Amino acid sequence: MQAVLLIDFGSTYTKVTIADLDREEIIGTAQAGTTIDTNIMDGLKVALAQIPEPRGGWNFVRKLACSSAAGGLKMIASGLVKELTAEAARRAALGAGARVLQVFSYELTLEDLDKIMTSKPDIILLAGGTDGGNKEVLLKNAEMLCALPISLPVVIAGNKAASGQAADLLKKRHDPVVVADNVMPELGILAVESARLAIRDVFLTHIIQSKGLDKVEEFLERIMMPTPAAVLAAAELLAQGHGSERGMGELMIVDVGGATTDVHSIAKGDPSKPSVMLKGLPEPYAKRTVEGDLGMRYSSEALVEASGRRLFDYLGWTEDQVACQLGLCKEDPWRLPHTEEEVKFDMAMGRMAVGLAVDRHVGTLEVVYTPFGASYVQHGKDLTPLPVVIGTGGVLLHHPDPLEILQGAVFDPEEPTLLKPQNPGFYLDKDYLLAAMGLLREVSPQVALRIMKKYVLKL
Repeated sequence: MQAVLLIDFGSTYTKVTIADLDREEIIGTAQAGTTIDTNIMDGLKVALAQIPEPRGGWNFVRKLACSSAAGGLKMIASGLVKELTAEAARRAALGAGARVLQVFSYELTLEDLDKIMTSKPDIILLAGGTDGGNKEVLLKNAEMLCALPISLPVVIAGNKAASGQAADLLKKRHDPVVVADNVMPELGILAVESARLAIRDVFLTHIIQSKGLDKVEEFLERIMMPTPAAVLAAAELLAQGHGSERGMGELMIVDVGGATTDVHSIAKGDPSKPSVMLKGLPEPYAKRTVEGDLGMRYSSEALVEASGRRLFDYLGWTEDQVACQLGLCKEDPWRLPHTEEEVKFDMAMGRMAVGLAVDRHVGTLEVVYTPFGASYVQHGKDLTPLPVVIGTGGVLLHHPDPLEILQGAVFDPEEPTLLKPQNPGFYLDKDYLLAAMGLLREVSPQVALRIMKKYVLKL
């Protein structure tokens, strides 16, 4: 037996998966509360102890991990034009598995520096200017960032003619400073892969230690990537296949967590109807969005606020009833629902999180009236024909009716401008395998693909 240990240090739970490469099977899964405030190994040991050891103990051929503990990978992105290089920088950060706290455009101000300090980011991504275009803003912003009273990792991904000079300026205050390729070398052209790789490298070499996660690296080979990046890697593999092993085709994954709700879509998203024009930056084939105000526990109050009256109408509850449940979430973010009322509340919250997160992820349709009649303009991805939606996250795995929660992802005729999937098939990551399979993809992609196809359950 070739056993591989795969670990996801989440913001709330540490999830452990043990896979057998020879049999292409899952030997066991377990989870325990993440113990980042004491020693992260404590929660890992509790989780591992739940899986019965074979005679002679475990002999793992590989031990790999990802992490979103201690707030995950938190980033600030800065660019020149809000809709162009600043947006390109944001997408690069999201694709790297980061949670983007703030996005700044044009020249940074002293007020912006205060916001950066308040946000406490792990990395700053500095972009600006196409190659051959504006250099002044990139250099000015590099100079401004030197006024920060603390040292932070900085990735530069702007005008190549100014990036070296900007790096020289930043190195006077910040460490490390890494130069990547421009995220927008030409107007309307995105090139985010170099920046994504640079962010991942900084995460592996610097951020892990600053979060206290290096304590596990004596036990593991290493923490390889942020958890959202692992899920995105698994999603790409599951959609596209590997070698002779076919994938599932275009798909969406909705991951409802305690602090955030992430949505990943692996799809072109081109207009599905005639006479629709695309507008705005091209969308990445593998797209990730993360909503920091849509979480089941740590962000529960923000989720209720974002839902507005929809949550109360769905539940048929008073504000006092909702407030009571919110108090329980705040008191114990690891709690699972026990009473009928708690189960109902979690289902409603999960459905709201799914619905709002998918609303923000998909494209929109705008009606434009011309002298020749109405025409349609699409912003973002059209996911109405998407055939597969996969749910993952604690509320979906522990709730008796995950399909009801996932219905929040479906197209609503009363909101026809939101291009959500119209008639998808629903699946459940019932063993919480996606992050683990994103890790396994690094060493055995075909086995990872086959395991996902075997264990991802059709609802």
